Amino acid sequence: MKNRDRTPIYLSRPNLTDSDIEAVVKVLKSGNLVQGSNVLELEQSLNQYISSNHSSAVSNGTASLHLALVALGIGKGDEVILPALSYIATANVIELVGATPVFVDICLDTFNIDPSKIEAAITKRTKCIMPVHEFGLCADMVSIIAIASKHHLFVIEDAACAIGATISGKYAGTFGEIGSFSLHPRKSITSGEGGIVTTKDEFLDKKIKTLRNHGIEPNSYPMNFVEAGYNYRLTDFQAAIVTSQLKRIDNILGYKQELATSYLAKLPQDSLKLPSTPSKHTHTWQTFHVVCDDLETRDLLIAYLKEGQIFTNYGAQCIPEMTYYKNKYSLNSIEEFPNAYKAYSCGLALPLGENHNLEDIQIVSDRINQFYNDRK
Repeated sequence: MKNRDRTPIYLSRPNLTDSDIEAVVKVLKSGNLVQGSNVLELEQSLNQYISSNHSSAVSNGTASLHLALVALGIGKGDEVILPALSYIATANVIELVGATPVFVDICLDTFNIDPSKIEAAITKRTKCIMPVHEFGLCADMVSIIAIASKHHLFVIEDAACAIGATISGKYAGTFGEIGSFSLHPRKSITSGEGGIVTTKDEFLDKKIKTLRNHGIEPNSYPMNFVEAGYNYRLTDFQAAIVTSQLKRIDNILGYKQELATSYLAKLPQDSLKLPSTPSKHTHTWQTFHVVCDDLETRDLLIAYLKEGQIFTNYGAQCIPEMTYYKNKYSLNSIEEFPNAYKAYSCGLALPLGENHNLEDIQIVSDRINQFYNDRK
């Protein structure tokens, strides 16, 4: 995490060290590129890090969510409850298995699903709650697990952004029946594309490992095809680069917390709604997401930052506002999901990543403060 002159300031870039690159080169030189010993090492390392019983590395985070639903037998006629604010993949996988997504509004303080609104969304067809640990902060899993237990529902954690996030020392991905992580380049550790499925259940783990590999029963010889499976395998060189990064993940997350703390101290709290971290939670800060008063101000701020060579982005989608879901389910996001709509239409993600430094945070903060000072 060294200081260096750099302009422009981008939203995020992966930080790959010489050790990461050497880990990949070693696999490439071996010639053993497909799923093998490095995938197994990654799975074992993650199990140890988050205290999970079982992990399965797969081709991407969307595949991991898809496998979770299929492994639990969720399909046509079933309903899955999810937050109205997330990346579109959270809802898409529900559609892909033939189930129906049922959206619930979020809390603006955390950008996570509002537990107080979940029970009103439960019907006789509900089979699963899929909370999202949005931007790297765990949803209120204590409340969600209690609701799921009361109504005999599965819980799949969309922990795409949240490797390393905790509540009272318990890690994201270990609360529900299944956890799902992404290894996309904007995550704290990355393989370019990749995902990991976690579970405490041995039967589910075997099912997931079978489905990810064309339906081949694990460790069978000769190969025994027992499911109509998928090709959702992760390559060994992708696994090697993630395992290398996982060794320093606590340093990565600690550094990102330092940058986030600097933002929280420097940004204008009277003009922007800043993110908050509940008691007993740790945040991975995959995204530092702020909310402006209105859409026009947000768009003007994005343009103003871009003029200063500072690049931002929208943090997540209000999924019910997206054309496919809005039209198919006749949804009115402004009335039905006002907090998710506000976070989407008035929010933006600020630069924060392992390749940034405190000087970058100061430059971004100064530019934002100047924007609001000019408007007074």
